[in-house]
Amino acid sequence: MRKRFSVQLELGQKAIEEVKIPTNSRDELPPILSALQWIFETPAVNELIFELLEKKVRGEKKQTGRPGMDYWQILVLGVVRLGLDCDYDRLGHVANYDMLVRQIMGLSPSISDDGSKQFHAKTLCENINHVDDELLSRINAIIAEHGRKMIKKKDGEKIAVKTDTYVVESNVHFPTDLNLLWDANRKVIELCVKLAMMLCYGGWRKQKDWKRRLKALMRTCGKACQGGGKNKEKRVRDSARKYLNASDELELKVSESIAFFSKSALNPATLVVLNQLIYFHEMQKKHIDLIRRRLLEDETIPSGEKLYSLFEPHTEWINKGKQRPPIELGHKLQIATDQYGFILDYTVLESVAESETILPLVERLLEKYGQDSIGSFSVDKGGSSKEVAEILSSLIPDVIMPKRGKKNKEEQELEGQKRFRELRNAHSAVESNINSLEHHGLNRCPDKGLKGFKRYTGFGILSYNLHKIGNVILRQRRETAQKKAA
Repeated sequence: MRKRFSVQLELGQKAIEEVKIPTNSRDELPPILSALQWIFETPAVNELIFELLEKKVRGEKKQTGRPGMDYWQILVLGVVRLGLDCDYDRLGHVANYDMLVRQIMGLSPSISDDGSKQFHAKTLCENINHVDDELLSRINAIIAEHGRKMIKKKDGEKIAVKTDTYVVESNVHFPTDLNLLWDANRKVIELCVKLAMMLCYGGWRKQKDWKRRLKALMRTCGKACQGGGKNKEKRVRDSARKYLNASDELELKVSESIAFFSKSALNPATLVVLNQLIYFHEMQKKHIDLIRRRLLEDETIPSGEKLYSLFEPHTEWINKGKQRPPIELGHKLQIATDQYGFILDYTVLESVAESETILPLVERLLEKYGQDSIGSFSVDKGGSSKEVAEILSSLIPDVIMPKRGKKNKEEQELEGQKRFRELRNAHSAVESNINSLEHHGLNRCPDKGLKGFKRYTGFGILSYNLHKIGNVILRQRRETAQKKAA
């Protein structure tokens, strides 16, 4: 049974509204904690958020059973993790030993003697993973809307939207078909050994020798491909043939083991391991075939057949035309910010051109904030499209879409107008927002799977928006303190 938060205060515990947060600290945490405190103190905000959390985390379950983590604790720790850009081990340390974080969670400043309020890293991971990207997107929309109301200068002010994309990397190594085959070989050996021990099956006592031999052959083949010298083509073919022969030998042995394991009496634990083994066995066969076709048969492999990670198969190979880095592995993240730096909307793009996402983005923004809410919309050259610009011009007063390539006289006059130049220069502020996101964990995603990637992104956006609100709150408190001191 979960609760929104603990109502009954324990000995030595302070009410969340009364927690004092340092106003002059330059650390990342105080602004985020002050914004979380603002959520807790603002009924119009916390009621909407708690309703969403209850509906998602509890679902159709009955309000019975042992107590789990409070919804408030899940939200706080999910945001703190991205705010500090830390893993679950450090998050567990913060949750157990950081007095300020514990007070914001509604706990006593120190761990109780019986250890009932201690958080293990695995517990945090499992509870935070109840939240998904759809829920975080809705919470972010609530936070951005109320944050704008807090700091906007005048009523009726229209939104100046700026949108751009950048790459959030997956937690993968640089892929080649040679090292991807090595990944598959290594995993099938480890999983076969694990299943052999669980099912009392022999034949895998030389696992270390298999790994040593295959890794040496992979490195030899890689050096031959990268280096130069005489007879390079012959040396590449010879080393690739040896690597493939050893991999074929292992693949045959793995096939025999899978046939035995499949006929055995399997419990749920062994069935999970067997399914993993079957997956990596298929990847092993796939990359044996790719290397044979590329190095021995001189075939060019179509990009559609390539895989860039066995462990994160959703990863995309992205070339944005930059000098550094030339290639990035992950997904593009599209963000839309306003003139105050709040992120109003975000989307993880999956194999979609940036120009194709502009119209759906504008439709979502107009639906959220009203048909006459947007005063200007700017995008860089990567997302510009003449057809899209014509459609948007009927919905938004100022549409800033610099044309790629050569411009005719009419286009030069349009882009030379004062208003166009002012808004195009203001568009560069979105690069600052992107830089801030990268410092809130959204440079490289350590979570597994596409679902985990999107959830991690959602928490990063939420942490960023709360940091913006927290900075405003702390500045107001400093100004109030200075007036009182004067």
